[in-house]
Amino acid sequence: MGKTVAIVNQKGGVGKTTTAVNLAAAVGTLGKKVLLVDIDPQGNATSGFGINKRRLQKSSYDSLVCGTPVDETIIKTEFGDVFVLPSSMNLAGAELELVEAEQRESRLKTILAPSKDRFDYVFLDCPPSLGLITLNALCAADTFLVPIQCEFYALEGLSQLMSTVRQIKRLYNPMLELEGVLLTMYDGRLNLTQQVVEEVKRFFPKKVYATTIPRNVRLSEAPSFGRPVIYYDKFSKGASAYTELAREFICFNER
Repeated sequence: MGKTVAIVNQKGGVGKTTTAVNLAAAVGTLGKKVLLVDIDPQGNATSGFGINKRRLQKSSYDSLVCGTPVDETIIKTEFGDVFVLPSSMNLAGAELELVEAEQRESRLKTILAPSKDRFDYVFLDCPPSLGLITLNALCAADTFLVPIQCEFYALEGLSQLMSTVRQIKRLYNPMLELEGVLLTMYDGRLNLTQQVVEEVKRFFPKKVYATTIPRNVRLSEAPSFGRPVIYYDKFSKGASAYTELAREFICFNER
């Protein structure tokens, strides 16, 4: 059965979508069949795999709101065995449309259920908020992965996220667990970075990935070419970091 991992942080600009795109691609290069579900209305994970959002006939909006089968919406990418359930701007109004729906918090779990077993891993790229769409992701997920930027405000808002997770575990998904915490935009030369790392490890003992993601120009450039960094420049520091993270991720899950 495929494992579902929500990549979540309500704070924007922490490398959430960058992680979703590049971890999915790197896991795919290691022989795993991967589905990336883009449920962020901005659709950056969709365009990160070279998918033109303007030409989409169906998106995650149609599946989430209208009940369109996921198999009719999934797109096979050109990057290994990686598939994408794309997003579109229509998703921006989905939370309002779902407010009156029955079992609104479990819509995503329901639509993914028939397809989940076809994949080794399903990654959910969440919007930078703790609204109804993120609630759906955390109800559908087995675990959640939290990217944290190595800066002063890194831990700000994490207590709110963990409080939300505790409520979701109590009310909807008692099996939900923390997959891991990923340190992004890492610069080991800075004292502030070391302070943030120590604080995060104290906050999440034994849950911080050994792999860190550095600031990297190639990592920033890759989305504009519609390619994950390992396909844009496989020799870059960003590509090496996400490949190492993918190995660490798979090793933990398959030991």
